[in-house]
Amino acid sequence: MKKKTVSVLLAAAMIMSLAAGCGSESGDGGEKDTSAGANAGTSDDPIENLIAATDGTVDLTLWCAETKEYQTVMKELVDRFKETYPEVDFNITIGAESEANCKDDVLADVEAAADVFVFPDDQLLDLVNAGALQKIDTVYTYDPESADSLATVMAASVDGSLYAYPLTASNGYFLFYNKNYLSEEDVASWDNLLAACEEQGKTVGMEVSGAWYLYGFFAGADLEMFRNEDGSNTCNWNATDTKYKGADVAAAITEMCKSEAMVNCVNEDAQAFALKGEMIADVNGTWATSAFQQAFGDGYAAAKLPTFTVNGEQVQMGSFAGYKFVGVNPYSQNTGWAMLLAEFLTNEDSQKAIGAATGEGPANTAAAASEEIASLPALAALAEQSEFADLQRVGDSYWDPAATLGETLVEGNYTDAQQLLDEAVEGITQPVAAQ
Repeated sequence: MKKKTVSVLLAAAMIMSLAAGCGSESGDGGEKDTSAGANAGTSDDPIENLIAATDGTVDLTLWCAETKEYQTVMKELVDRFKETYPEVDFNITIGAESEANCKDDVLADVEAAADVFVFPDDQLLDLVNAGALQKIDTVYTYDPESADSLATVMAASVDGSLYAYPLTASNGYFLFYNKNYLSEEDVASWDNLLAACEEQGKTVGMEVSGAWYLYGFFAGADLEMFRNEDGSNTCNWNATDTKYKGADVAAAITEMCKSEAMVNCVNEDAQAFALKGEMIADVNGTWATSAFQQAFGDGYAAAKLPTFTVNGEQVQMGSFAGYKFVGVNPYSQNTGWAMLLAEFLTNEDSQKAIGAATGEGPANTAAAASEEIASLPALAALAEQSEFADLQRVGDSYWDPAATLGETLVEGNYTDAQQLLDEAVEGITQPVAAQ
C-alpha cells in the first residue's frame, strides 16, 4: 500500500474536496482540524466530500483480537458502519491479530499491514517512531480529546499530538472469585485466600511466572521498574536499603507458591480449571470475564488484588494499568475511510457495545458512566485496583529476565535470593543496543 499524496489528491476538483476529510499529516504540526468545512471543496461536510471523492470499492483491513467476543462484536460494528454509508461499496476484511504481537507484525511490513488495527498503549511510542501511525489531525464525527478520559488521551499522544483513538481503559488485572465459596474477607489477603482454598480442597490461580503479573508484587512493595527515554529500564528490585528489600519480596512470593492451593497457570488453563469446579479464584483481566461468569454462575464476583505478607506486614499488591487504542496505518490506500472507520469503532455507542461483549471498560467517559458498563463486577474491581496500578511503560529487555525470575521464584530452586535478583536486574536494565 502507498500513502496518497497531496499532489494526487489535487489532481481533480472532486479529489481536492477530499483534503478536508483526509487524515494526511500536516507538515506544520498545527492543531487538529475540527471544523467541518475547513478547506472543503464542494461541501461544508467532510464526510460528504469523502463520499463524493470515492470511486469504486473501498478496500480496508481491520486487525483486532483473535477472541470470539472481539471478532463477533467487531463484525457487528463493521456491518453497522457499512449501513451508515450505503452510498459506498466497502470490502472490509477483519483479521485475527494478537494485541501482544500487533506492533511486531505491523513493523515487519508497515505498507502491507492492516489499514486499521487495535493495539495496547505500551506499543504506541515504537509505532510512532517507526512512522506506522497516522496522526489524528482531522476528525469527522467526534473529537477523542473531549470525548475520552484525559488519561487515555495523554497515553495516546506524543509531543502533544494524538496518534491513536482511545478504545478501552481496562487493560489491567484483578481477582475473579466464586462468592459461593469465598467471602470478601477471604479475598482481601493472600493468606486468607489460600487458607480458605486449602480448607475446601480448591485452588486459586495466577501466572506468577509471567512478567506482567510478577510486577505487581514488587510494585506493591514500592520497588521500581520503568522504561527510560532511550528504551532501557530502571529497576531496583534487588534493593537492600528500602523499607521492603527485594529479597524479602522474593521470599514472600516463593512462600505463597508453596501452598497446595496456589496454581501458577496461564489464562486458558485457569479458565479450564474453573469450568471443572477446581479453581475458585484467579488473577486475570477483563478479557476473561465471560469464562469466569460461565464457570462461577451465580457465584461470579470480582475484587481488587489481595494484600500479601512481607516481613510480617500486609502489603497491597500493585499492578500494571493499560489502555487499548485503535490506530490507522499512514500507508493505507484509503486513509480517509480508515480514519472514519477508526472513529466509528471508538465512538460512544461502539465502546458500549465492545464493553458489553468483552467486559472491557470504555475510554469514552460517557460510555464508562453508563449503567450497563458501570454495574459490571469486573470493571468495578478494576476501578478499585486502579488506585494501586501503574501505567505500563516497559523497555523490551524487561520481559525475558523478569519471566525467568518469576519461574525461579515459583519453583523455589534457588539458595541466594539476593544473587538471583542481582542477575535479574542486570538483565532487565541492560543497555539498548545501538541501531
